[in-house]
Amino acid sequence: MRRDQYEEFLRRLTENGSYKDIVFNVHGEEFPAHRCVLSARCDYFANLFRTRWKDRQQIVLSHHLITPSAFKSILEYLYTGRLETHIDNVDDCQVLAKQCQLHNLQEQIYERFKKTLSFELTKPGVNVTTLVLEQPLDSKELQMELSRLADLALPAELCTQMHGELPFEPEYQSVYPDICFTVEGHKFLGHKAFFCERSDYFKALLNNHFGENDTESSIPVVRLCEVNSDIFTKILYYIYQDSCELSEETVYDVLCCADLYLLPGLKRHCANYIGKHLNTANVVQVTRTAKLFSLPRLEDQCAEFIANNIEKILEQEDFAELVKQDAAEVKGRQETDTIDIIDNIRFHLTFSIQTYGEMEEANEKLRLIDDLLEELELEG
Repeated sequence: MRRDQYEEFLRRLTENGSYKDIVFNVHGEEFPAHRCVLSARCDYFANLFRTRWKDRQQIVLSHHLITPSAFKSILEYLYTGRLETHIDNVDDCQVLAKQCQLHNLQEQIYERFKKTLSFELTKPGVNVTTLVLEQPLDSKELQMELSRLADLALPAELCTQMHGELPFEPEYQSVYPDICFTVEGHKFLGHKAFFCERSDYFKALLNNHFGENDTESSIPVVRLCEVNSDIFTKILYYIYQDSCELSEETVYDVLCCADLYLLPGLKRHCANYIGKHLNTANVVQVTRTAKLFSLPRLEDQCAEFIANNIEKILEQEDFAELVKQDAAEVKGRQETDTIDIIDNIRFHLTFSIQTYGEMEEANEKLRLIDDLLEELELEG
């Protein structure tokens, strides 16, 4: 099964412990973690980090009711929204979930365990050894809770502009940031674990500095000059919650930055938005954009849209220019070489033909394309 990129990022974060700022020692077994993630996901941890565990880099947990296997399972749940544990550890996980005040998780474990026992009773000889809890496919609970870190990363002046006064207590005004980005004079307090693990651009920037890094207090400060604060805010939210709000006014700027910052998932997010707003006036330019940013699905959507509106599109001079540019891109082009955009349009014109009438209609449109190619003195 193909892993979702966001899920893969969170799994990687909990497994390799990159950029960790806290280590839990549970009966001698160490578990690196990130205070920002645990604070966003669990009020119990958030309160302890502000009080009893304040400024501590290692937490020793030696209570006999806390086992390493249960702690590992709960930790993975907090990072990924998924819990997997041996059936023998279910009671330990429930005890720890109760201690961490994760009451919803506690209830889910109980219900899943009941279903497992019922399943075994209906299948004699079957012995279930592992209990697995996963978020429903349409659940956004994990993303919404981690998006709180993006809310808190916003400069106060931008936060007020976007949301009005947010009801954050003073101690929540920042959640253990370890990097500061300055954009147009605004300071965004973020976390390397998110920026570096989601973007190879930021990983290289922050690890190698590129001569752009200076220090303010104990947090490195990186000035970003290639982006404005509005677009960087959208990048910020994507990095933390895997989505961001787009508009026809901002989507192309976000796409450019997604390409620069090596965020392929955000590029696809932009492409999906653009694909939903195709019209006869913009489809040729969108086709160029799709080619420029290597977005094959969007390029195919454009070809299908053009095929469905071929008469209107053929009237446009910029479409003829697009065809000529496509033909010119083939080095040493021979008369028998095809033209990508024409091939794609022809495919969509003929793909779903089922009746003689549809075939006649498609042939008429194909003749219009041939007429254009003849006018442009191209073979394709």
